[in-house]
Amino acid sequence: MPHDPAHHDDHHSHPHEPAPPPVGAYPRIRMRRNRADAWTRRMVSENRLTADDLIWPVFILPGENRREPVPSMPGVERLSIDLLVPAVAEAAELGIPCVALFPANPPEVKDPMGRESANPDNLMCRAMRALKRQVPDIGLFGDVALDPYTSHGHDGILRDGRIVNDETVEVLVRQALVQADAGCDIVGPSDMMDGRIGAIREALDAHGHQGVRICAYSAKYASAFYGPFRDAVNTGALLTGDKKTYQMDPANSDEALREVQLDLQEGADMVMVKPGLPYLDIIRRVKDTFRVPTLAYNVSGEYAMLKAAAANGWLNYDKAMLEMLLAFKRSGADAVLTYAAIEAAKLLRQQG
Repeated sequence: MPHDPAHHDDHHSHPHEPAPPPVGAYPRIRMRRNRADAWTRRMVSENRLTADDLIWPVFILPGENRREPVPSMPGVERLSIDLLVPAVAEAAELGIPCVALFPANPPEVKDPMGRESANPDNLMCRAMRALKRQVPDIGLFGDVALDPYTSHGHDGILRDGRIVNDETVEVLVRQALVQADAGCDIVGPSDMMDGRIGAIREALDAHGHQGVRICAYSAKYASAFYGPFRDAVNTGALLTGDKKTYQMDPANSDEALREVQLDLQEGADMVMVKPGLPYLDIIRRVKDTFRVPTLAYNVSGEYAMLKAAAANGWLNYDKAMLEMLLAFKRSGADAVLTYAAIEAAKLLRQQG
């Protein structure tokens, strides 16, 4: 076919010269420029981790002058109330805004109905009153669930091999009320029963606790990462069966958004995603969808994995731990419950 000058090949008019780079590409744009100096990296950092982002979960023992290490959670101890008070005072001095309380109850106070949970003089309530008197400037986050109180280790009342929802909610309401009476600032229903947020909100308001906040464990998954926690609160050996009929399926993401939406409609002030690290995508979806205070729980199994790897010399614990917590912030979490809160706050203070 003869060459047609009208169809001059403009795209290849200079076949031996390299095409100019597209506008905005290398070498005009060099992404490493903003990484070149520590001051630049600080200046353009998209997310920051501070002590304000941390909530410290603590385990409470009955008695006095008692401390027990949790073998599966190196560095974590169960503490009697007299020892808990100075530990929480240290957390407050480090700038940690809130502590989450979990009781390690003895077997003699447990029964199939979890009745001790509604006892106004139970271990949790005594600890809250002591902390409010002696460390008044730190927030108190109370776990609302029956598993530390039931003889079968479930978060609800068990009948004929099934967890009954509405009867459990009635007990959870009473549990939330005694905690609020004891000085709890945030009640955290972690049980995953349907309708419990609305019932608790209504009861709190009716009893003069309009200012008590509710953090709904809205997206709490039936996870394998809770094992060390169950050791810490003495429920692991008691648990019969699993919790898959009330905690969420790890395969599901859209379901988490429905759970969050319902809890917000019922009166939740903030929501929780639990566990944390395997569910960063859920945290991001919740935050992007609802734009409400969103917490993440850096659970016991996640903490224990880092500790075990560090003990074997496989990673630098301090660096990995801070990186992990920063990942929660990047994913959209406003605050993180973490057993590493004290360690993190000290490291952050050192870094200035």
